[in-house]
Amino acid sequence: MPPPDAPSDAAGAVASGVRPAVFAVGGMAAAALAALLVGSLHVIVGPDEVDPVRRTISEYALGDYKPMFDAGVLTLAAGSVIVLVALAGTRLLRVVSAPSLLLATWSAALVLVVVFEKIDWSVGPTAGGYLHRYASLVAFLSLPLAGLLLALRHRRRWPAAARWTGALSLLSLAWLAPILLGFALRPLTGVPWWRFVPLGLVERGLAVTEVAVVFALGWWAWSAGRARETAR
Repeated sequence: MPPPDAPSDAAGAVASGVRPAVFAVGGMAAAALAALLVGSLHVIVGPDEVDPVRRTISEYALGDYKPMFDAGVLTLAAGSVIVLVALAGTRLLRVVSAPSLLLATWSAALVLVVVFEKIDWSVGPTAGGYLHRYASLVAFLSLPLAGLLLALRHRRRWPAAARWTGALSLLSLAWLAPILLGFALRPLTGVPWWRFVPLGLVERGLAVTEVAVVFALGWWAWSAGRARETAR
């Protein structure tokens, strides 16, 4: 029989073999690189070309910098998977659980955001463009819900990490709330949901916060991994 503190699933076993803390650092490094790649687009592409207040981040993928945008999003998806493995290795979650499913959904939805390009309204709507929109919504919802579930589950054993992760997850949902409100109120107000709020600004705040959630989860996994190594 395995020792009591041994991970009971495949991902946990993989992470334990390489040390969960190493996975955690790798995941955070990937998230930092993703933030650098996508964040650089805001400097390279001027506001006269893509208005950061009204235009979404995916607008950058309609121009010459699509490879850079795609690389950033895919790097974030990969980093999130690495963090998921680190969390499993420290037994903060199990592979078959709601938080792990939500984190996997977040990563898969990010890949779909790259596969299906945003609608170019100068050309007209496309089925792939609508899939891009729905994948974005699923991604933005899945990550903070996973963070909240983990924070609630471990709030007594890991109070500081749970507070940070939970707070950032709630902030992510708070950024998303006005977009959903605009969508729900459109039949009453007649205002398109993408004009109900400064969509580009809100989405950028949401994106920054969700990258911070990935960092918080990675740091949590790193701390738990180091604690396990010290206890051995």
